[in-house]
Amino acid sequence: MEFLTVLAQPEAIIALLTLIVMEVVLGIDNLIFVSILSNKLPPHQQKTARMVGIGLAMIMRLGLLSVITIIVGLTEPVFTVLEQSFSWRDIIMLAGGLFLVWKATTEIKHHVEGGDEEAGSKTGVQVSFAAAVTQIILLDIVFSVDSIITAVGMTDEIVIMVIAVVVAVTIMMVAANPLSEFISRNPTVVMLALGFLLMIGMTLIAEGFGAHVPKGYLYAAMAFSAGVELLNTLARRAKRKKKEA
Repeated sequence: MEFLTVLAQPEAIIALLTLIVMEVVLGIDNLIFVSILSNKLPPHQQKTARMVGIGLAMIMRLGLLSVITIIVGLTEPVFTVLEQSFSWRDIIMLAGGLFLVWKATTEIKHHVEGGDEEAGSKTGVQVSFAAAVTQIILLDIVFSVDSIITAVGMTDEIVIMVIAVVVAVTIMMVAANPLSEFISRNPTVVMLALGFLLMIGMTLIAEGFGAHVPKGYLYAAMAFSAGVELLNTLARRAKRKKKEA
């Protein structure tokens, strides 16, 4: 009854739709990382790793919603260094950002050095299933905290937050396999995606130090870069068809 009462309010429906869009957009970062990492596994393990990673993301976010008062408290300063205050959220953002920068830099270095040809793989350094899932879980924690704090800032209704999280993660599950297959089929897109992860990592570090980076700028840059890469892909395909003809 409480569920129906909440959704019967027009402002609640607007808040729900807005939050779903926000959760899906915030989930892009997570989805790119999951796609790149799962593509390093043997083909028969890739889909399982993606579903496990995204499923854990939903479990973590719903779990965080159950302790929402603690999550809100993560924004309270816990210590200060050189007049710069740091909260637990800042620490989590810094740790996640550093991890993403390290991971993206390592992968970019491997691709630039031609490690793919040496290893006979299109997706870089191979990892074990356990290692891939562990790395996915670490980033799930970072993105989940950021996602829930964003949700808290948009609505006070737990019901709306739960629905938005479930819908957003479901969309991520549907999009995970097509995105991963597209990245696997187009090696140049891997470098673009790694560039996205590097940019996201630097953004998390900046936010950890208290600098607010508007997400609109971040995603506009990603959309523009993806558009340019799409044009390059179409141009290469046209040249290939012309040669075959």
